[in-house]
Amino acid sequence: MAHLDFEKPLVELEQRIRALKAASGGRGAEIDQSVRQLEAQVDRLSRELFDELTVWQKVQLSRHPDRPYFLEYAEALFEDLLELHGDRCFGDDPAVVAGFARFDGRTVAVIGHQKGRSTKEKVHRNFGMARPEGYRKAVRVMDLAERFGRPVLTFIDTPGAYPGVGAEERGQSEAIGRAIARMARLRVPVIATVIGEGGSGGALGLGVANRVLMLEYGTYSVITPEGCASILWRDGAEAPRAAEQLRILASDALELGVIDEIIAEPVGGAHRDPKGAAERLGRALRRHLDALSEVEPAALREERYAKVRAMGRFASV
Repeated sequence: MAHLDFEKPLVELEQRIRALKAASGGRGAEIDQSVRQLEAQVDRLSRELFDELTVWQKVQLSRHPDRPYFLEYAEALFEDLLELHGDRCFGDDPAVVAGFARFDGRTVAVIGHQKGRSTKEKVHRNFGMARPEGYRKAVRVMDLAERFGRPVLTFIDTPGAYPGVGAEERGQSEAIGRAIARMARLRVPVIATVIGEGGSGGALGLGVANRVLMLEYGTYSVITPEGCASILWRDGAEAPRAAEQLRILASDALELGVIDEIIAEPVGGAHRDPKGAAERLGRALRRHLDALSEVEPAALREERYAKVRAMGRFASV
């Protein structure tokens, strides 16, 4: 497992535990006692470390290389995932996975940003930065979901939409705008979840929903801290300072009314217990989906509009 600098004390203790377990083979009572003591120490240290994280450390956790990605959550939560490819216009975008699956016996549309693990997969997925065809593919699946009365579940994890020349030539801003408009008009329940990074319009293109959920160590912002720092101070190294100014954390988003619920992660973050994180996410999705299933289609759309209009805080001068 990869680790961040502040996780190093935990990693060292865990390595000692593995070494002791390998040496004992389950036969040494003294070693077993030492292992239990170290495990208790790991639990205590984890709680202490993660209770005192800085804003920048939480940003790093949202990008942790071992953090679960959309397809890993999909495997844990859904059955019979049928992925659809292509936007019927230009091509397919592997940075956005979209299709239909079964969730607790219900057929739902699922759409999510997907990053990669290996270097080859990161390039293939374009580091989770979607191109126009990714958002047009998402709209295609949303259209099908509305036609057949299926809820839409989106999963956000991107530093932002891809800003390359080709993407701009093919209408990046128009594609994101169309996705936002389509989500606003849907007559089926829509639940969006920020599972990692929620960056800029690339995130908002999948983020207009009746309920917006966010994992505890996710981030949601109009721009990455590095991008903000390069604009304000001409120095990307000022990213930690920018992160504090952006109010990028889940707690900030909840306070400002941008999201509806923070989903607590297992101690140490989702990357330390992906199964536990998926179970917590699944429970939240079930609860909100059950509630929204009782709402009339017209009311769903009106509620979504009112929710977006009410975001933020304003002061008259």
